[in-house]
Amino acid sequence: MLFLIPAYLSPETPKNYFAPIISEYILKTDYFFVENEKAARKIIKYFCPEKIQAELKLFIVDKYSEKSDLEEAQKLLKSGVDFGLLSDAGLPCIGDPGNIMVEFCHQNNIKVIPINGPSSFVLALIASGLNGQEFTFNGYLPIEKGERKAKINLLENLVQKSGFTQIFMETPYRNLSLFDDLCKYLSPQTKLCIAANINHPTNEYIKTLMVKNWKKEKPNLHKIPTVFLIGK
Repeated sequence: MLFLIPAYLSPETPKNYFAPIISEYILKTDYFFVENEKAARKIIKYFCPEKIQAELKLFIVDKYSEKSDLEEAQKLLKSGVDFGLLSDAGLPCIGDPGNIMVEFCHQNNIKVIPINGPSSFVLALIASGLNGQEFTFNGYLPIEKGERKAKINLLENLVQKSGFTQIFMETPYRNLSLFDDLCKYLSPQTKLCIAANINHPTNEYIKTLMVKNWKKEKPNLHKIPTVFLIGK
């Protein structure tokens, strides 16, 4: 089986936010697909401090390769070995390459078990006050300035024409640059929600304002996990 194991959004999140079954599934296997070994070990220790780290076998899933040098892991899965799939934050397979292994499991009649947990963009959406009936998650916006401007304009046009809330993210150290671009390129009346440090017990920040008002208030988002949403 492949267990889709949720991770915390913030390592300061109290453990009682999560269902005990997460720890139970982690205890069931020593084999995991992960994005980053260091982050995965911290997450496993958070849920199961009694887990012996030296016994873990971690396989890196590379978003740039459908194979990701996973032949050994695929053979183990097909032979009946249980695996866990861990994201660096939140639910696996959203904004990360975990779907590569889920697809493999479906193709090879291997059971996939999703486990309930936090999703940063869903939590941001329900806390935003924007349209939660119709929305699109766009992942990460382009880095190149011209492409990013075009994408921001496209998303705003979609908001105006369809009413769909548009949701996207950025690598934390580029948050302030994206915020500046949003204030520069979006219409003053467009609503922008910024949801940062979601699930952090003391420093969570979620706020929705018109862009014209955000220009008067610049939040500190540097290196802080943040979700951005625009709507009408």
